Amino acid sequence: KMGSEARKRARERLREQREKEKRAAQRKKTLIVVGSAIAVVLLIVVVGYAVMTADRSDGYQGELAQETLQSDNSVVMAQPDAEAPVVEVYADYQCPACRQFENTNGDRLKEMAAEGEAIVQLRPVSIFAMQPPPTSSNSLRAGAAALAAADQGVFVEYNDILFANQPNSAEEGYTPDELKTWFRETSASEEQAAEFDESVDAEAEVVTEFTEDFLPALNQDAVAQIGEENLGTTTMPDLLAWGAQNGHDPSFLDGTHTGALIDATQSAYTRYSGENMFRGTPAVYINGEQLDNNDAMSARGLREAIEAAGPGEVESEPMEEGDAGQDP
Repeated sequence: KMGSEARKRARERLREQREKEKRAAQRKKTLIVVGSAIAVVLLIVVVGYAVMTADRSDGYQGELAQETLQSDNSVVMAQPDAEAPVVEVYADYQCPACRQFENTNGDRLKEMAAEGEAIVQLRPVSIFAMQPPPTSSNSLRAGAAALAAADQGVFVEYNDILFANQPNSAEEGYTPDELKTWFRETSASEEQAAEFDESVDAEAEVVTEFTEDFLPALNQDAVAQIGEENLGTTTMPDLLAWGAQNGHDPSFLDGTHTGALIDATQSAYTRYSGENMFRGTPAVYINGEQLDNNDAMSARGLREAIEAAGPGEVESEPMEEGDAGQDP
């Protein structure tokens, strides 16, 4: 009897041992599967990061090409007497896709301009001017500050800083204090900074009047008199012209960077037609032909398009001495 019990216990221990080994093998198998899955995820992340970084600017640290403020408040960045394709870039500082374009291609354009391989014409606009604040006010304050930086010859530097500090469009950003602080990060002198500060403060008042008082009252009257449907297809200049005839005087925009920015935006909409029509930002034109958005947002696509184009001509004229800061 004792022998039988002993055999029974031995079989029980053997069964438990086999179960233990079976569970251990299952755990090992699970760990291998999980480990393999993690490895695949890491590989995807690494490959994805490599693809993303391969399609970004290399971080140009060289000397910038000469920048020249134009009579239409755009800025040309190019070597003197360069014979190269003209690359026009329309951007709104509150536009997230514009920031993405800047991150991808900003340094590449600086380098190509410095090497004489491109004539880069930077055109700040405000596609959000007719939106409610803070989206509209952020866009207009930043654009006006960029034009003020252009007056001081540091547009390209300040352009980068503005995009690096782009706020959420639903929150107030690009405040006057921030704009002034960031300007001190450029190579401008303290005397230039003082002039810049004065411009920022003046433009901030214009932007507040436009977005919080003038435009809401104008829209309200326009809806009542011409209808919401017609208002939706009315351009800003047409709306301002209608307002001027109906008790809404827009003359406070005259001679301001805010007014110049609004004018530049409308010029973009009316300058092109057909397939070249300007529809929003960012918009890239090479020798007057709009580049496909996929190519524009790709470092390789943009570079190849520029390299394939012949020399172009800048259609605007340089700003005359003493005219900086004036509405064209």
